[in-house]
Amino acid sequence: MKPTLILLPGLVCDAAVWAPQVQALSGRVHCHVVDYGLRDSLTEMAQYVLDSAPTPRFALAGHSMGGRVALEVMRLAPGRVQHLALLDTGTHPLAEGVAGVRERAGRMGLLQTAERKGMRAMAEQWAQPMVHPSRHATPLFESVLAMLERSSPEHYAAQINALLNRPDAAPVLAGIRCPTLVLTGREDLWSPPEQHERMAAQITGAQLCIVEQCGHMSTLEQPDAVNTAFQHWLDA
Repeated sequence: MKPTLILLPGLVCDAAVWAPQVQALSGRVHCHVVDYGLRDSLTEMAQYVLDSAPTPRFALAGHSMGGRVALEVMRLAPGRVQHLALLDTGTHPLAEGVAGVRERAGRMGLLQTAERKGMRAMAEQWAQPMVHPSRHATPLFESVLAMLERSSPEHYAAQINALLNRPDAAPVLAGIRCPTLVLTGREDLWSPPEQHERMAAQITGAQLCIVEQCGHMSTLEQPDAVNTAFQHWLDA
């Protein structure tokens, strides 16, 4: 029986964000992509991952918000996770002061756009800085827009609530003992390399991978590099 790999999408993303990895890895692992539904906290999402996991133990990979869900799984039930991958993500809670106010206002402004003009309009505004500039106005960028458009303002609102109320996950890092991959794009403006360098330094034996010519949507932008990193990670 093949081992299980649970894949956690980011904010209003779906299984399409992991499609290149599922295709590349399905020969060696059973891939299970999670749909969070309307759950509106990272803890609820993590508990759902644990409750719905097809096997007692599994490898776990999270992209962006999914990385934060993965860290919450590690806080709740570290013994169930055999391998951990954290992609284009972070550990910090909502900042205090002006920075936190700015993030909240930005997220709520995008939610208002989604509610008033639709998810496509929100996606066109939000996705621009999320991918490498060389991929704007390409089929890949269109696929990202289509993925976000498949979601709904209700799902977006629930997941924004989860992110605005995110816990400080940094204390989880030092306790991680399973083989861990920490990966981000060189040009990821939202989750930059230096943030991942700090995360990897706190995890015993972590593999750090910085993907060149790549923004925030690493699994889609540079699938071959991500797939290679995953093969090495699963071999660990």
